[in-house]
Amino acid sequence: MEKNDNQLNIELSEELAEGIYSNLAIITHSQAEFVTDFIQMMPGMPKAKVRSRVIMSPQNAKRLMRALAENIQKYEQANGVIVDTESTPFPPMNFGGPATQA
Repeated sequence: MEKNDNQLNIELSEELAEGIYSNLAIITHSQAEFVTDFIQMMPGMPKAKVRSRVIMSPQNAKRLMRALAENIQKYEQANGVIVDTESTPFPPMNFGGPATQA
């Protein structure tokens, strides 16, 4: 059997396979990196908890953006257009750097 040098063996622990729930993402960046905080907000609660933080290079952030766009397009082709029903603006948040919210 020939070994494929382009094959990547990815391991996923049971704990990580469970995943986390996030209904808000806060994205900040510097010249060197993009930081995405995945947050779980509960209705009527004055506090929200950061459930996970992902830090990536600008190049990898752009690759992620392209991959998300491609997968959303495939999802919508199979399941119909995703309707954004969010009618309330995100709460104002400023962590001392440029920020966007998704």
